Amino acid sequence: MKSRTAGMWWGTSIEAPDPAALARFYSELLGWHIGHEEPGTSIVASSPQGPFFVFQQADDYQRPVWPPVGGRQRPMMHFDFQVGDLDEAVAEAVALGATLAEHQPQPNVRVLLDPAGHPFCLCLDE
Repeated sequence: MKSRTAGMWWGTSIEAPDPAALARFYSELLGWHIGHEEPGTSIVASSPQGPFFVFQQADDYQRPVWPPVGGRQRPMMHFDFQVGDLDEAVAEAVALGATLAEHQPQPNVRVLLDPAGHPFCLCLDE
């Protein structure tokens, strides 16, 4: 497998009602650059080799519900980001437009919702 993946870059595609706005949020949150934008698609990358996030237009987008509730749109995935200071990282994410989720399942992790409602976790790097 290594020979087939050598030199490859990788990323994740995420649906959003406003891909450019969500790309700006993650660009500022992570300190990554917006590598490409076109109508309906924005890409945020850590470097030209990746990793990267592709935000794609979803006209019928439904915000996921956290924690999951039967019959409602479930989160299909989430990001985990390690941080050195949990309170500071939460405050920064909220200032950029995230929302702190009501349900917090672990004391060393904070679940937040990005501006499109996707959950992501800030995990204390102990």
